[in-house]
Amino acid sequence: MNKGIYIATLESDSGKSLITLGLMRALLGKTTKVGYFRPIVERHRGDHDNHLETVLSYFKLDIPLHQAYAFTRSEVIQKRNKGESGEIIDTIIEKYKQLEESFDIVLVEGSDFSGEGSVFEFDVNVLIAKNLALPTIIVASGVDKTKEELMGSMELAYQTFTGKDVQVMALIANKIEKKNLEIAVEGMNEFLPEDVEAYAIPMIKSLADPTMKEIVDTLEGKVLFGESFLGNQVSHFGVGAMQLRNYLTHLKDNSLVITPGDRADLILGALQANISLNYPKIAGIILTGGLIPEPTIIRLIEGLTQVVPIVSVNEGTFNVTNKIGNIKSNIYADSIQKIETSIDTFEKYVSIDVVAERLINFKPRGITPRMFQYGLIKRAQKRKMHIVLPEGEDERVLKATARLKAIDIVDITLLGEPEKVIAKIKKLALSLDINKVNIVNPVASERFEDYVETFYELRKHKNMNMDIARDWMTDVSYFGTMMIYKGHADGMVSGAVHTTQHTIRPALQFIKTKPGVSVVSSVFFMCLEDRVAIFGDCAINPNPSAEQLAEIAISSAESSKAFGIEPKIAMLSYSSGTSGKGEDVDRVRRATEIVKEKRPDLKVEGPIQYDAAVDITVGLKKLPESEVAGQANVLIFPDLNTGNNTYKAVQRETGALAIGPMLQGLNKPVNDLSRGCTTDDIFNTVIITAIQAQGL
Repeated sequence: MNKGIYIATLESDSGKSLITLGLMRALLGKTTKVGYFRPIVERHRGDHDNHLETVLSYFKLDIPLHQAYAFTRSEVIQKRNKGESGEIIDTIIEKYKQLEESFDIVLVEGSDFSGEGSVFEFDVNVLIAKNLALPTIIVASGVDKTKEELMGSMELAYQTFTGKDVQVMALIANKIEKKNLEIAVEGMNEFLPEDVEAYAIPMIKSLADPTMKEIVDTLEGKVLFGESFLGNQVSHFGVGAMQLRNYLTHLKDNSLVITPGDRADLILGALQANISLNYPKIAGIILTGGLIPEPTIIRLIEGLTQVVPIVSVNEGTFNVTNKIGNIKSNIYADSIQKIETSIDTFEKYVSIDVVAERLINFKPRGITPRMFQYGLIKRAQKRKMHIVLPEGEDERVLKATARLKAIDIVDITLLGEPEKVIAKIKKLALSLDINKVNIVNPVASERFEDYVETFYELRKHKNMNMDIARDWMTDVSYFGTMMIYKGHADGMVSGAVHTTQHTIRPALQFIKTKPGVSVVSSVFFMCLEDRVAIFGDCAINPNPSAEQLAEIAISSAESSKAFGIEPKIAMLSYSSGTSGKGEDVDRVRRATEIVKEKRPDLKVEGPIQYDAAVDITVGLKKLPESEVAGQANVLIFPDLNTGNNTYKAVQRETGALAIGPMLQGLNKPVNDLSRGCTTDDIFNTVIITAIQAQGL
């Protein structure tokens, strides 16, 4: 079964709680370990969120309250105002993933569209569902809507979610008049594909009826009698201003009697009616104006064996009546009747077996940049690796090191003169404990002579002598690479100061390539707005042959798999399919054939143009039979000129995060940076180097 499902709504008061309670019970019938998570909570009652506590309490879920949500509404608004929306998503992903590890499935409930900030909530819910890669159930209310209005809003919601690659599992039209249930389902099916379920649930009046406890809380009343019956639901209410004989004729089932506190006749008459077989049951009595019955009346009531809640409030009858009429009823942990009604209603109108089957067969369509970056950190944390950074005196390298050590994700060796490195750390005021970072001056290292001798032995067949070997080993790139060769480090990241050739040359000389690999290549993980694509080769090979291009594609596909992305390879060219002629396009066509021959298990298309590779509309038009066109996530460029310029253009024009380049084909990981790299670039490249070193 899939690990999670998301419930989203379009508006406030949609009855989403009914869906949550019903679906939670249904999922617990399928598997014993079901978690519950709310990315954003309300905090209506003091420091607690009522609905969150209700679900955790009723289903006895072993989840601490603080782990079951990420933010309060006010916290989200504050962070958005500060431009920290990315941090919101990162925290939500981290909290959800923690629960996902402990449960078979996690029910995630979206926000409630109430109060300040509700204007942006729909987009936030789409973004959360997208980044958690969860199938979604969309709930909408039919209250005060025509069929056209309801269907229009639901279709727009469906298109918005699917337009962001969120798979919608079902649409539920809630609070529909019973006579219109079939009409609502038919209306949804008119725009839904066959693999999306449509359900309609009727308005259940008892769920909208407030309890006496809700009324007491709203009116800030004082309970005089009947505190044990505050769970009574109020279906009707009316003011007792007429004489008792006339008022009794207006009583209905579960009525709330509102009367001034000095009307002893109405109070006693209502209590008597409640126990009479000839009159309806009443839910409670509200005494207005701050008036309390006389002691003799109080004594009389105290002697009764069954008393409904009698509540005293300070406000006048008119204000009290208006407030009660505006109460929006909620379901609380002690609202057992409402909870059970919700569950029974859900089971009656929603086919859980169909929903469960969809969950079992659900496969995410892709991975978002935020989820990808979260996954990188989690993979790196599985086994801490040791990464050497030869450019230890560079400001960007030191800032990245401080961030990496703050989350304790890797062990790091910085190459450089310790005095200079420490002085720069202090100058930058970095929160970096120098006792937790190994700072090495290659020439002063106790391993220097051993490294020189090893290098000499490895290269003496190339006319290397000891003096030349010693000279080369003073170079930080050679020293760092030798650390990897000797097993004193697991990987290296360089290039912030040095050229690509300077970084890679020592690796080619004695780290060498993996068996069966003839060409070292590179990929960038391009974190676009809503997906992650892999670009290769954008850093190493100027003009690869067809055979080399095929090998780059295969290596890139393996890298894609290693980082959790199922590869769909596009061999890019200036034409698609068989339309183009010429040496360049023929080379790409031949490379595609080689990939298919060597790896028939891989999905590959080529030659294909960039737009046909990534845009589903163009892809279907140009290559309608292709299983890659319009869906490609591994994009192989025909030469370095095209690849390098394209990745930089995409990065600069779209604001995409380019992680890499990550080198492919070496026996141990050595990765090159651009000299224009940022601290973020270094941070991310160290993490992917650590993952490579783990052997993934």
